[in-house]
Amino acid sequence: MQGKEFDRWSRIRTQGALRYVLLNGVVFYGLPMFLIMTYVIPHPRLTVAQSALLWVAIAGAGFGVAMWIVQERRFRKVSGRS
Repeated sequence: MQGKEFDRWSRIRTQGALRYVLLNGVVFYGLPMFLIMTYVIPHPRLTVAQSALLWVAIAGAGFGVAMWIVQERRFRKVSGRS
C-alpha cells in the first residue's frame, strides 16, 4: 500500500464498513452483476426478482465484505497496527 492509497483508504475507513460494503459491494459490483446475469446470461430457473436478490444482495455484499477485509489487512500492515 503506497502513500496515496494509504491516504485514500484512511478516508474510506472513517466512513465505515457498512457504507463501503453497500456502495462498493452492492452498488458497484452487485448491480452490474445482476444486469449481466439477468439480461446477458439469464438463468433458466430463476426469475428476475430471484436473480436480483442473489446477485445484488448476496454476491455484492460478499464482495464488499471481502474487499473491506483485504484493505484493512493492507492498511494495518503499513500503519503498524495489529
